Amino acid sequence: MQTPGSEPHPETQRSVIILGSTGSIGTQALDVVDGAPHRFRVTALSAGGGNLGLLAVQAVRTRAEAVGIATGSVDELRALVEGEAAAHGAAGYAPELFSGPEASTRIAAWSGASGRADVVLNGITGSIGLAPTLAALASGASLALANKESLIVGGTLVTGAAAPGQIVPVDSEHSAIAQCLRAGRADEVEKLILTASGGPFRGRTRAELAGVTPAQALNHPTWDMGKVVTTNSATLVNKGLELIEAHLLFGVPLGAIDVVVHPQSVVHSMVQFADGSVIAQASPPDMRLPIALGLGWPDRVPGAALPCDWSQATAWTFEPLDAAAFPAVEIARDAAKQGTTFPAVFNAANEEAVEAFHEGRIGFLDIVDTVEAVLSEHGGSSELSVDSVLAAEEWARARAHERLGTQKS
Repeated sequence: MQTPGSEPHPETQRSVIILGSTGSIGTQALDVVDGAPHRFRVTALSAGGGNLGLLAVQAVRTRAEAVGIATGSVDELRALVEGEAAAHGAAGYAPELFSGPEASTRIAAWSGASGRADVVLNGITGSIGLAPTLAALASGASLALANKESLIVGGTLVTGAAAPGQIVPVDSEHSAIAQCLRAGRADEVEKLILTASGGPFRGRTRAELAGVTPAQALNHPTWDMGKVVTTNSATLVNKGLELIEAHLLFGVPLGAIDVVVHPQSVVHSMVQFADGSVIAQASPPDMRLPIALGLGWPDRVPGAALPCDWSQATAWTFEPLDAAAFPAVEIARDAAKQGTTFPAVFNAANEEAVEAFHEGRIGFLDIVDTVEAVLSEHGGSSELSVDSVLAAEEWARARAHERLGTQKS
């Protein structure tokens, strides 16, 4: 064990690629790396391209060997990197730059002067993360997966491409389950229990949800997340996606995965074992802890986040999910039971409906209603492949727009 002030052991340092580096997960991952430079170093970054200034700062700060953007000007990014490098005494720093829809996929498989990365953190939002997820797995790197959608829509394509233990969950709930599973053997597991904050509308009836606004939906009581994920938390679509993710990650039957509402968001999930024992993972809501575990797994990163303060009186409460007001979890469970491309349709229809909601074209309840309606019309696929997933998503997006009376842009 390293003692304070001693030199780090170079062999313990892991090289890391961060996909979606300018988003919520990516920026917090860089905080984790900054806090443990003897454990991690960044070799490549990718981002959507909406914040080139921040990406240039991150590139210079980490001295990443390669940087990719899905959209935007490479020339503009290069100029920003050069300016940032000059301002911080790094003149001459010139990473290899990629642009276009395949940029994150190329970055995920990046192998530079120091070889391939030890860990790829996929912090991209949405099913566009599927190709980068598959590329990361093919590279042989450990995949720290925050992009749940790629696993959900890819299903057995992703799990079949992964070596045992190659995928490490970064969602706080699945990270919690992975930690709790260390308490017993696989054949002793009886049930997984996913906790949900309940979002900003916990306790409201379906009728009371009819008039909520996009601003209200983004006012999450616990987590600071992006637009899509925060809205999904308000509809509980996010919990439906997490249920499918847990089924795929841990091989537990869908009927043995429960959801319980826990407003304090301190118990991140639980595992119930055959003897009646329930093991829970608890910590203040801070994504840096599961991110650090994702990067360092199976080892913990000291000081990654603050623990609970046991000197203060506190109370944790749990309540059943109101499936009448929030039917998304059961709709997701049904989609997973049908398998093949149904989870992809669930996710794609939701993404389109969320966008329409934030553009003021539909109401809040229309989001999940649209998802359910589109799923009811889906005929499925005889096989699961990248092509069938992409085709199902394209159909679902178009059908969602047709049902909403809008044109797909």
